[in-house]
Amino acid sequence: MLELSNISKAFNPGTINEKIALNGISLTLNDGDFVTVIGGNGAGKSTMLNAIAGVWKPDTGKVLIDGIDVTNMPEHKRAKFLGRVFQDPMMGTAADMEIEENMALAIRRGKIRGLGWGISKAEKEKFKEELKFLELGLEDRLTTKVGLLSGGQRQALTLLMATMKKPKVLLLDEHTAALDPKTAEKVLNLSDKIIREHNLTALMITHNMKDAIKYGNRLIMMHEGRIIFDVSGEEKKNLTISELLDMFSASSGTEFANDRTLLSNS
Repeated sequence: MLELSNISKAFNPGTINEKIALNGISLTLNDGDFVTVIGGNGAGKSTMLNAIAGVWKPDTGKVLIDGIDVTNMPEHKRAKFLGRVFQDPMMGTAADMEIEENMALAIRRGKIRGLGWGISKAEKEKFKEELKFLELGLEDRLTTKVGLLSGGQRQALTLLMATMKKPKVLLLDEHTAALDPKTAEKVLNLSDKIIREHNLTALMITHNMKDAIKYGNRLIMMHEGRIIFDVSGEEKKNLTISELLDMFSASSGTEFANDRTLLSNS
C-alpha cells in the first residue's frame, strides 16, 4: 500500500547548516499494516511523513501509494490518497465552522464544488452515526462551532474526518502529544479502533515507547535519518521498554537521548 524507495533529503545543502534529514530510507507497508514510529529528536520521523504527504520532493528515491508513483505529484493532488492528523488539534479543523460543516468538507474532499453546495438531511444523519462512534456526545452538537470543543474532542473529530473517505494511508504525526494523558489514551484507543475496523494502513509517530509497543502490528525506530530496526508480530508484542532501549544502543552505537520520550515511560 505504501513504498518508500531510497528516499533521501537534505536541508540547506552545501551550507554550514546542512542537515541530512533522511538518508536513503526504504520502507514497505502492506495493506492493513499499522506501524508505530519512534526515535530521538531530529531522527527524521516527521520528515518521513512529509515525504509521503508531498510537503517537499525528495532529493533521491521514489514514493509509491497503492502502486502509483506519486513522487512528483503535488501535495494537494496527493491528499486524495491520504488522511493526516497533526500534533496540534487546531490544524485539522476550521474553528469558525460548525461540526457538520467541517465533516461536509471532509466527505467532499477531492470533489468539484458547485454553487449548490450544501448539507443534505441524509448527510446529517450519516454524520450523527459517525460521531456516535466517538462516544463523546458530539452527535447532538452538529451545529456547534468547532472552536468551542476541547483539544481532545477536536482531535477525535479530526481523526474521524481524516478517515471518513477511507484513505490509502493514514498518517498520525504525534497526534496525542498536545493532550493530557487521560485524553491522549482515549484518542489513541479511538485511533486503534478506527484503524482496525476499517482495515486502514497507518503510520503513527509517537514519543511514548509504551504506546509504540502497545499499538499496531509493527514498530520501526529511526536514528539520524535512517531506520535502524523494524520489528513486527510476536517479537513486537513481547518487547519491553528496556529491550527497546538496548536495541537502540546496539543498532546506533549511542544511548537514546530524548528526555521527553524517556520521561513519558518512567
